[in-house]
Amino acid sequence: MVVVGGGIAGLAAAWYLRQGAGERVRVTVLEGSPRIGGKLYASEVAGVSVDAGAESMLARRPEGKELARAVGLGDDLVFPGTLRSAIYTRGALRYLPKSQVMGVPADLTELARSGIVSPGGLLRVPLDQILPATLVRTDVSVAAYIRARMGAEVVERLVEPLLGGVYAGRSDMLSLEATMPRVAAVARSERSLLSAARQLVEEAPKDAGPVFTSLRNGVGSLAEAVAKASEADVRTGVTVRELHRTEQGWRLVTGPVPRPEAVEADAVIVATPGPAASRLLKAEAPKAASELARIEYASMAVVTLAYPADAFPEPPAASGYLVPPVEKRPVKAVTFSSVKWPHLAKDLVILRCSIGRVGEEHLLQRDDAELVSLAMAEMGDVMGVRGLPVDTRVTRWGGGLPQYNVGHLDRVARVRAAVAVQPGLAVCGAAYDGIGIPACVGTARTAAARILEHLNLRGE
Repeated sequence: MVVVGGGIAGLAAAWYLRQGAGERVRVTVLEGSPRIGGKLYASEVAGVSVDAGAESMLARRPEGKELARAVGLGDDLVFPGTLRSAIYTRGALRYLPKSQVMGVPADLTELARSGIVSPGGLLRVPLDQILPATLVRTDVSVAAYIRARMGAEVVERLVEPLLGGVYAGRSDMLSLEATMPRVAAVARSERSLLSAARQLVEEAPKDAGPVFTSLRNGVGSLAEAVAKASEADVRTGVTVRELHRTEQGWRLVTGPVPRPEAVEADAVIVATPGPAASRLLKAEAPKAASELARIEYASMAVVTLAYPADAFPEPPAASGYLVPPVEKRPVKAVTFSSVKWPHLAKDLVILRCSIGRVGEEHLLQRDDAELVSLAMAEMGDVMGVRGLPVDTRVTRWGGGLPQYNVGHLDRVARVRAAVAVQPGLAVCGAAYDGIGIPACVGTARTAAARILEHLNLRGE
């Protein structure tokens, strides 16, 4: 069996295949880049291992934590020192209200105290309770629905930065169903979004524990551990260019065009981003390929800075802050990593600045030194930082984040339907059901189960 793609989804798929089939099959993972892990990658900054891509995973969704424990990293799970976060809006850092659902406010008093929206914007919100119902019968954009209920400022200064922090996308394009499913569910039946958000907050378990978790050496360490535990033959620097069905199974074409090499497999899991998956599936699953080609991707860069603690007039109190696009600042989010994850501190303030959203590709055309300057200017302007960092790192994620635009769930359903008629073929990854680690692991488990069932190798 072959897994194409050595990101966390592909590696998890290989591990699930091993769990289901044991020694009865040989699993090979083919990764085109020089390393495994995809967007899970940690490297040293000022002598401290700091994630350069994803830096946490949802703790309340089990797949990520369970996989970490299963591959021997249970003792390395760490939890945030604080979850208090802020939004830079209207000229100041303002703490995010506790009672909110992905930026949708559930408590008007908390919203007023936060100062995130203007007095006029605040007065617009309670009109939601008297306006006629906004019936949502089909998928719509996040902005279209929430703006209709609560006004433009809630979208621009609360919802937009939170979604931007996750997807680097725009709320007027992102799907309500795919990115905010709980809100979408109430939108189909409730007249008041404010009342529905209040109900969702009240229904949330009060003793569910921390929302996020990470690993002591960064979530980047998860990839190597999963690869080792899978006992798969993991090959890096191997690009799969073609995928064809044969009488016995599948043939994958790798290697340079002048000297192609063929790899035969009983079954294949395609765990690559949408564009690469589209190219691979074009010959045998053209409908799936067409749908995958329509998924847009956003690019971004993460600038990591390490400062002496005394460079800050006051130590950062929050885990980080988000910046709404209406503020027109190049940095869209800042994570104070050594505050959020206290084990990273070591007498330093280590932080990560995210730069780049959909439509801001021009920012990423600047060289690394310019991106570092933008991040330093942000720290000087917002946090009053003095002096230079002791170390810096710039990591670019070109086409790194799939955009779950309106109609995404239907698109994914069509992809899976087209793949389902091809025996011994499955797909998984961030392009489908969520971009977080647990969601990617969940798609890997589903893909592996499909392949094991096809080969009648599922362990009971």
